[in-house]
Amino acid sequence: MQGKVLGRFSAISRTLLVLSALSLCSQALAQSSVWVATKDSQNVYLGGTVHLLRPSDYPLPAPYETAYEASQQLYFETDIAGLNDMSVQARLLDELTYKGDQSLRTVLDDSTYQALSNHLGTIGMPIQMMEKFKPGLLVSTLQVFEFQKLGFTPQGVDAYFNARAIGDAKALGELEPIDAQIGYIAEMGIGNESEFIRLSLEELDEMDTSMNQMIDAWRNGDDELLDSLFVADMKEGHPDLYVSLLVQRNLNWMPIIESMFTDSDTEFVLVGAAHLVGEDGLLNMLRNKGYEVRQLQ
Repeated sequence: MQGKVLGRFSAISRTLLVLSALSLCSQALAQSSVWVATKDSQNVYLGGTVHLLRPSDYPLPAPYETAYEASQQLYFETDIAGLNDMSVQARLLDELTYKGDQSLRTVLDDSTYQALSNHLGTIGMPIQMMEKFKPGLLVSTLQVFEFQKLGFTPQGVDAYFNARAIGDAKALGELEPIDAQIGYIAEMGIGNESEFIRLSLEELDEMDTSMNQMIDAWRNGDDELLDSLFVADMKEGHPDLYVSLLVQRNLNWMPIIESMFTDSDTEFVLVGAAHLVGEDGLLNMLRNKGYEVRQLQ
């Protein structure tokens, strides 16, 4: 059972919660979730990704195709194809599950454990099947179940363009190694497991409504809604996660992105939209460093 769950989980293991959900932009109807940053006539395209989409969400907004055709190399958060490697799956299982006597029963308070058990009961899964899951793996797995119920599949923006780039023999790059992403998920909720899981269960109950808002905002290019609903909320309610999952990773990625302006190729950088918007987003970081940033229409 764990192997099957991990197979589904790997589709969103690059991010969690808001990071696995969206890509948004500015508010005009003609705007898109793709930007181009320019310096000294050199362009780098940046697009927000939705890691899971429904078949009805295709075709993608036209600016994605514009950026793809104009680029010789695509950069993703991590090595997408590598996530499905059996050795990576083994590391996921090892890093994201408890060892020895530690389990959800030992780290959660009684009320949270019961709430989790009740939720799992509604999907026909006894809690014992996930007893050894660390919070990051547990919540990601529950999200995948909810996404599947809503008709979402792993064929999201990044998977779509990764496959196309391979078929078109375009160069691929990543902003961080797979092991770094495994580490981020492994640390999710550690130290405040009960609160993390309790709030996550509340968010699962609202997922149908929130996902429709996300996808609408993505297609209409509404970065203010993304920032308001998810980035600002994480910053206020989970400041440690905000710093570790958004700010610090953006700072780590900036030197890689800036180096793209020094070569003759044009790159298309595809990352979760929460990394792009807001005061600590990549777009604002680029603007603050003097790059011209505009949305494709």
